[in-house]
Amino acid sequence: MDLRLLGRTGLAVTPIGLGLAAVGRPAYITSGREDDLGADRDVDALRRRSHDLLDAAYAAGIRYVDAARSYGLAESFLGSWLAARGRAVADVTVGSKWGYRYVGEWRLDASVHEIKDHSAAALDRQLAESRAILGPRLVLYQVHSATLDSGVLDDAAVLQRLIGLRAAGLAVGLTVSGPAQAATIRRALELRVDGVNPFGVVQATWNVLEPSAGPALAEAVAAGWGVMVKEALANGRLATVAEAPPAVARLARRAGFTPDALAIAAAMAQPWATVVLSGAASLAQLAANVRAVDVALDPEEVDELAASAEQADAYWAARSARPWT
Repeated sequence: MDLRLLGRTGLAVTPIGLGLAAVGRPAYITSGREDDLGADRDVDALRRRSHDLLDAAYAAGIRYVDAARSYGLAESFLGSWLAARGRAVADVTVGSKWGYRYVGEWRLDASVHEIKDHSAAALDRQLAESRAILGPRLVLYQVHSATLDSGVLDDAAVLQRLIGLRAAGLAVGLTVSGPAQAATIRRALELRVDGVNPFGVVQATWNVLEPSAGPALAEAVAAGWGVMVKEALANGRLATVAEAPPAVARLARRAGFTPDALAIAAAMAQPWATVVLSGAASLAQLAANVRAVDVALDPEEVDELAASAEQADAYWAARSARPWT
């Protein structure tokens, strides 16, 4: 895969990255986890699975890996893989996130799996934790799921800390979620503290079912930001013929690809997309996801896929109702 710059951060990334949300903890909201992971989800099993996925991703040319403090032991799994394989800082661009804390106690049936905390104290604590695990390999740190109502974009103490981190050479970004993604992105673009905006990267949900953030992401690129796409497969809804909407399944059959490759290719085709994350939980899923680089969509096919879009409120309500399995 070709390397490209992530906005003006100076970081080199590939068009497909690997996100570790699905393999850093035993439970998550993606479809089909019983088949993908089976019953053996203890720490050693998920560490081995994470290492196998990271090996396969690296062999496929992927050079961006995305983790978070709330992804269970994802940072630890990534750190042990980097050390075991002797990867230099320049070999893989590593990003992580702060703002949620994993509290699931490695249980599938936990009543609560993660807790949001966007305070300055949480930033200080979680950055220290991330750096203790990843050291100088951590080059991008992102606010996890910033929203307008969380208040994080109005917290002077947090913003000052983020500006200080950026001045010290750490790339700073934010991820967004929910039906108001576009408004959150635009608010972040407008931010200035003593004339400085702390952010240079945004990670947003975009897929053919929920494309509403697209115009705001184009504005972010125009401002010099890097753009990362998460949940391109809508937490598994676009991964298989059985779950994909008719237009996606039909076009996938016509093109000779699986729906997941087609859905990732649709995200990659957006002119503002720098990196599209694969959230693969198995080697087979990763191999299918990576095939997206071979999918060539023409404008008519992109328009055909756009017919699958849902109302943003309905999409996010359905996502919120998905069980952790």
